[in-house]
Amino acid sequence: MDWATLLNKDRLGGRPAKDETGRTAFLRDHDKIIFSGAFRRLARKTQVHPLATNDHVHNRLTHSLEVSCVGRTLGIRVGEGLKKAGALPDSVDDTDLGDIVQSACLAHDIGNPPFGHTGERAIRAWFRENGTHWLDAVRPEQRSDLASFEGNAQGFRILTQSEYHQYAGGMRLTYATLATFLKYPWLSAAAESENAPRPGKYSAFVTEADAFAEVCAATGLRQLGPDHYARHPLAYLMEAADDFCYAIIDLEDGLEMDLLHWDEVHALLSPALPDTEEVRGLINSDMRDGRKAALLRGKIIETFIESGVQAFLANQQALLNGEMTGDLIHHCSEPVQRVVGDAKQLARNKVFEHPRKIELEIGAFEVIDALLDGLVDASVTPPEKANYRHQRIVDLIGASSFPPELQELEEPDRVYQCIMRALDFLAGMTDNYATYLAKQFSGMAETRY
Repeated sequence: MDWATLLNKDRLGGRPAKDETGRTAFLRDHDKIIFSGAFRRLARKTQVHPLATNDHVHNRLTHSLEVSCVGRTLGIRVGEGLKKAGALPDSVDDTDLGDIVQSACLAHDIGNPPFGHTGERAIRAWFRENGTHWLDAVRPEQRSDLASFEGNAQGFRILTQSEYHQYAGGMRLTYATLATFLKYPWLSAAAESENAPRPGKYSAFVTEADAFAEVCAATGLRQLGPDHYARHPLAYLMEAADDFCYAIIDLEDGLEMDLLHWDEVHALLSPALPDTEEVRGLINSDMRDGRKAALLRGKIIETFIESGVQAFLANQQALLNGEMTGDLIHHCSEPVQRVVGDAKQLARNKVFEHPRKIELEIGAFEVIDALLDGLVDASVTPPEKANYRHQRIVDLIGASSFPPELQELEEPDRVYQCIMRALDFLAGMTDNYATYLAKQFSGMAETRY
């Protein structure tokens, strides 16, 4: 792979890029994502704690904004290193890489359904249990999309199909940003194969197979198998930014909710903290624990970023060859690897296992079940056979939002497209709206203001 092709600034559909004074094509991507309804709804979606009442706890929106900041710095510093080495085309600025990574980071969770990863699991469980008859009604390659529903693929669908220009390019982002977004550049069938690169993980549904192939071809991603490509090198920076933030933010939320103690958090983070008078003063101060963590956050993230940039530049050729093993964290310095790994483990053991979180996750399955029971049945039932309830649910989804060529499709394809539209509606819901609507569907009506 080569940087000139990887940084293709043309837009999905072969549309030429538009550069304005002070606003490049890649910055336009950033703005399109920021102003989208799909991005705005992340404010009421689970990060770790569903329906959290503590305003200091992160949600998907604040997490995405923080990841984008780290990703931007990673991209710019990598761009500076590549520029200094003469690896980038003259027409590319180092800040372009920062803008691309920042945009991909902003969108990296945009396809998450309500209740986050629990919502993904609930959707998969519904199709494998209550909705098995719908799996039998579609084609095998479509079946894997439903039984292995993946928020990353839903995100690519939002970016390329359902947001703004529906069924006509979606947000119409640049090829470079879309390719960087593809954390798992293969379809669901590849994720279920014996040699799956990451079992259960993929970045595009069959509905977006053409857009997926177009993005991969336009950026020159190396093909490794049928519908399976090597990652765009900048996708490693997006992933690293996400991991870096998770390592810190989950612990901060744990402190905020009194699930963790400062001593254990400090002991875990200390390998990544510089041994300076300023840092020692903060650690030994009598300020509250949450404030200590917030003040030390910048020091730790700076250590993470420096190590990530060094790892990327040291492995540039393997990245361009599509041959780098593992993620970027595995090529960072040993202290950074240890801190990120230990932080994730501590969060899994103490933050993710909090009883309130478990209770709400159990409830999330009931919410998703109730919604899919109604949404899928109403969406798939042909108009001439629909009852009044079906009609009203379709009106709620938006009758005009279904694919225009729906009635011309063969039956398996019609059913699949209808189900995907129902999933679009469900995946776009906030945690609060999903909970409210499930009660309405179940006859436990609440007044909505």
